[in-house]
Amino acid sequence: MWLLLTLASLISALGSTHGLFGKLNPESPEVTMNISQMISYWGYPSEEYEVVTEDGYILEINRIPYGKKNSENTDAGYDVWLGNSRGNTWARRNIYYSPDSVEFWAFSFDEMAKYDLPSTIDFILKKTGQEKLHYVGHSQGTTIGFIAFSTNPKLAERITAFYALAPVATVKYTKSLMNKLALIPPFLFKIIFGNKMFFPHNFFDEFLATEVCTRETLKLVCSDALFIICGFDNKNLNMSRLDVYVSHNPAGTSVQNMLHWTQAIESGKFQGFDWGSPIQNMMHYNQPTPPSYNLTDMTVPIAVWSGGNDWLADPQDVDLLLPKLPNLIYQRKIPPYNHLDFIWAMDAPQEVYNEIISMMKEDKK
Repeated sequence: MWLLLTLASLISALGSTHGLFGKLNPESPEVTMNISQMISYWGYPSEEYEVVTEDGYILEINRIPYGKKNSENTDAGYDVWLGNSRGNTWARRNIYYSPDSVEFWAFSFDEMAKYDLPSTIDFILKKTGQEKLHYVGHSQGTTIGFIAFSTNPKLAERITAFYALAPVATVKYTKSLMNKLALIPPFLFKIIFGNKMFFPHNFFDEFLATEVCTRETLKLVCSDALFIICGFDNKNLNMSRLDVYVSHNPAGTSVQNMLHWTQAIESGKFQGFDWGSPIQNMMHYNQPTPPSYNLTDMTVPIAVWSGGNDWLADPQDVDLLLPKLPNLIYQRKIPPYNHLDFIWAMDAPQEVYNEIISMMKEDKK
């Protein structure tokens, strides 16, 4: 990633004038679009809503209510909702706190599971009049699901099935760059990164997308910057869409959330955020240590797809996870897949999505 930032700086100073890094390829219009615009761009109907959580966060969520009209493609016909978690590009408002405040960023995936996911599911079911829904989660989206469905039985009853892609509970064996962050003591972590936003999406990401990753000679550098975080799978990345991926990712989160992940790497446990002292933990949990999340309490039917080349959801951690799931209905490991292949690999429809659709159809019978 640092190499990518250095190249961006060089291009900013020299590339536009001298063309030192190759000519620019045409950029995708999606680089500067929001979620609704991208949905419409591909010919689907788009709706946008706001969900307000119990603790005041405003989450923008998107809906694709039906398939393309007059499309030659066969749409599956599902009502699709795209959720959000506090702190990312599309969920950076709160009715009590400004995003400039420390209080706004005092959260981790604990709060996403306690507030964001239940509020979103409740909103969707009220809006649609349905009693249950299918939940598809990727990466931290699975983490949030594991916590919410194991600690909130009433919420779990509203989930028909949980489809977990690159599932993350423990991260003891992760090979990602995150394990380097875990080496930083907590006090130093906050000195380095502050106590608000970690890795926000901003203008610089769009600059990387439009000025760096659209240049023919630098596309490989851009893709490698992604792979070094999640694992390598060069053959499965659609390089023509690299500018879109870089312009919207990462979308930002809190320093506290990243600190929670470093704690998970250090401890090897699946538990709540450690507030730093027994007294602080007593204030938050009524116990001196963070509570453990018991996966055996999650009885929602779950299907799991994991990658053999995933540096974040490492196969060893997935192997520890699977026996703890009491209602595991399907499991498949895809050997070449890295962490992000589940959302943008060129063969993801054939390897993953078609299976999910088939399982949903079976449930309808």
